[in-house]
Amino acid sequence: MKLYGDHESGNCYKIRLLLGHLDRSYEWVDVDILARETRTPQFLDKNPNGRVPVVELDDGNHLAESNAILWYLARGTDFLPAQPFDQAKTLEWLFFEQYSHEPYIATSRFWIHYLDAREQYADKLAEKREPGYHALRVMERHLAGRPFFVGPRMTIADVALYAYTHVAGEGDFDLGGFPAVRSWLDRVAAVPGHVPMRRRSRSAAGGAKPAR
Repeated sequence: MKLYGDHESGNCYKIRLLLGHLDRSYEWVDVDILARETRTPQFLDKNPNGRVPVVELDDGNHLAESNAILWYLARGTDFLPAQPFDQAKTLEWLFFEQYSHEPYIATSRFWIHYLDAREQYADKLAEKREPGYHALRVMERHLAGRPFFVGPRMTIADVALYAYTHVAGEGDFDLGGFPAVRSWLDRVAAVPGHVPMRRRSRSAAGGAKPAR
């Protein structure tokens, strides 16, 4: 299996994190977004939407969209609950991550951490603050008294939400007022098989790399 992506993209990190827990081998293929490698005919054959991550499966099929990839890889494992209702709750949190969390926390991180354009995007960043903190408050209420998002053990709901929450500070979101979220982050990081997000120095990377 091949995984096409950017190391500091939270969406790409989700896949690396799950594969680490599953002890699955794969080949990493670095994609240079600045060089528009996601817009080449070769890449668009893999994902017509021109975005990472993309996995190339052993049978040659390609699958895009990070949470769809998580769902596919987690089938038949403990990271996807067996009961239909719990599966639906897992989907609920995957949808929450994409629609209520990622557009605010991840996008803010992109502008600040990747583009180093805090002043340029100051007005837009201000618009992202309250919706981003609202998402964190939803998570805080849900995690109060719960170890993980769905059931007693870690699932792909936790994988999806961990990716951008654990680097929320890089988007100027302060987790100081979210003790349940911080405790959950520690629990996720302590689960055997955890792999950290790879970090790239800006000088080594030739400047900020625009990928989320």
